[in-house]
Amino acid sequence: MTQQRIQTPDWLSTADTTAICEGRLDDPFAVLGPHHRGVAGRLVVFDPHAEGMTARAGDRRWPLAPVPGCPGLFAGEIAPGAAYVLEVEGQGRSWEQQDPFRFGPVLGEIDEYLLGEGTHRRLWQALGAHVMTHEGAQGTHFAVWAPNAARVSVVGDFNAWDGRRAPMRRRGATGVWEIFLPGIGEAADYKYEIRGPDGRLLPLKADPVGFGAQHPPQTASLVRDIRGYGWKDAEWMGARAGRHARTAPISIYEVHLGSWRRRAAEGNRPLSYIELADELVSYAADMGFTHLELMPISEHPFDGSWGYQPVGLFAPTIRHGPPHEFRDLIDAAHRAGLGVILDWVPGHFPADLHGLGRFDGTALYEHADPREGYHPDWNTLIYNYGRREVANFLTANALYWLEEYHADGLRVDAVASMLYRDYSRKTGEWVPNIHGGRENLEAIDLLRQVNATVYGEVPGILTAAEESTSFPGVSHPVDTGGLGFGYKWNMGWMNDTLAYVRTEPVYRRWHHDKMTFGLVYAFSENFILPISHDEVVHGKGSMLTKMPGPAWEKFANLRAYYGFMWGHPGKKLLFMGQEFAQAAEWNHAAELDWAAARRPEHAGVARLVRDLNTLYRAEPALHARDAEAGGFAWLEVDAAEASVLAWARFGGDADPPVVVAVNFTPVERPGYRLGLPRGGRWREALNTDASLYGGGNRGNLGGVVGEAEPHKQQPFSARVTLPPLSAVYLVHEG
Repeated sequence: MTQQRIQTPDWLSTADTTAICEGRLDDPFAVLGPHHRGVAGRLVVFDPHAEGMTARAGDRRWPLAPVPGCPGLFAGEIAPGAAYVLEVEGQGRSWEQQDPFRFGPVLGEIDEYLLGEGTHRRLWQALGAHVMTHEGAQGTHFAVWAPNAARVSVVGDFNAWDGRRAPMRRRGATGVWEIFLPGIGEAADYKYEIRGPDGRLLPLKADPVGFGAQHPPQTASLVRDIRGYGWKDAEWMGARAGRHARTAPISIYEVHLGSWRRRAAEGNRPLSYIELADELVSYAADMGFTHLELMPISEHPFDGSWGYQPVGLFAPTIRHGPPHEFRDLIDAAHRAGLGVILDWVPGHFPADLHGLGRFDGTALYEHADPREGYHPDWNTLIYNYGRREVANFLTANALYWLEEYHADGLRVDAVASMLYRDYSRKTGEWVPNIHGGRENLEAIDLLRQVNATVYGEVPGILTAAEESTSFPGVSHPVDTGGLGFGYKWNMGWMNDTLAYVRTEPVYRRWHHDKMTFGLVYAFSENFILPISHDEVVHGKGSMLTKMPGPAWEKFANLRAYYGFMWGHPGKKLLFMGQEFAQAAEWNHAAELDWAAARRPEHAGVARLVRDLNTLYRAEPALHARDAEAGGFAWLEVDAAEASVLAWARFGGDADPPVVVAVNFTPVERPGYRLGLPRGGRWREALNTDASLYGGGNRGNLGGVVGEAEPHKQQPFSARVTLPPLSAVYLVHEG
């Protein structure tokens, strides 16, 4: 193509030319494209690589004139309404390209209304990068919220990261900017180049609603087409509501995907989502767990944050594969009968320059005042929950994971840090609420909004709160004044009981109340009993190394504690590696000690956890009335001298009760008189001292018989052998 000599049109002003060349267009669709300043047929195009340009529609061609003073800027007149393409030559080659400025907007009036109101529940369907066909062309639609920006552009490899090439259209008062870029598709990298309200360029920003990202330490977003996955989990999805009820057995295996297992022969790489769909799913199902809980999989720049400082809240981390492969993992779990709960982090976000901090040159997502917007513990920023668009962003993100990825639930991280304005702050370092109090009323409203939305929109899911205070009604319905969570982690139970089992057995008599106090409030919430990753990091040691005494006592103590935990009211959660008594503290950069898992004493603990899960799921008495006081009765509560605890669990009228007795001393107690709620035979269903678990095989020869001899307010009793450091489960057989 040879560029004809034509005269530069006189209707293109110097001001517009300068704004284009300097990348300062705040209304690019009024200047660029085929309707310059509202006049159809006046075409202005900018491509700094172009030395000649012609517009073509069918057989008609309109040569465009270069504009002096701005290399790559061309202008001319074409037929109004022509569906043209651009023929371009430069740098010794020629090519054709579409002009993004000839395409109309994608977002409709309803989107604009909901975005402006902050009530777009499916925000991700409007914002972000969407592969689509628009006005007959294949490409990607980009949309981002930046209300205080003077100009926003999409930049990437496709336009040499030049912010002058794709400035976006501002959508009225919504603060949203959008553009359709023809020819851009799956896996294209991009960021937003933003001029702040003062006109200065900001650091390039990743897409807050991007569906994919580059491998860290690279920080660009990636275009990901998340449409069209072929789910095969209809059976699970139709039945999962019953699996999440207060009456259901829920035993959760908490996993950090990057360190569960690695490929040493391949540079110690973590497993892919595809590999995890095979290996992790089959392992957790074989171990008898009902759910996987994944530590945050939202994209995050720093491995050492374990995902708890996310930048890409809508992007599954690329560390294990693209979004559809993450769906493969969840789909495989569902087909194996496992639910998948995702850790979700609305409490804070990192201050990385490519992230949300001062996104459009102002404190947009965060509070401007550091007393409200800065988290001193984690050196992170705190969301401005009272801003409707920010609340919309977070609520929609919660809904996104449940709808688009079929996640079965969300465990919300660090809820206590959200609920209180003075969390981890000294006097004078925090701002009271409008009533002068310490409660963060806006965060409370957000949590209620999230729970009401996800429970209302997605049948059968669950939410759980990691909440470490006595804030009332965490798992109570929103319409009764609660926060609306389905479950609450019982942090008090965890702290008390771990403090007890760390204590040498000879001193446990003085701390007996730590094992009983949890029953004072056990039915005030729907509790999960968590032994999470937080208990095996930062010098806390593993569960095994917390236990006192020589090696045999450590293992016996741990088995007895797990027996205590699985028999106690509340759903269960155990962090990976603790199911086989890993001795080493968890290291996020290395895989679990699978070599240790094969040793007999460790394999015995794993078999115990599998059998505890099996018994727990099989016996309704152990789970059906977890949140009801009527499902529990103490049989032995004050035997502090002997460090013995015993209780009965009850299900429905037709379900056999289960008795759990635990001896927390290394002294065998033969013939221990134990009150029983019923007479007749009680089968010894599980004994943590069994030899197959690594114990001494001391027990009750298969069971005991409840005799009509009342004992400690029970109508029947039996003499029971309680092995040292052990838990015994007895199931009534009548």
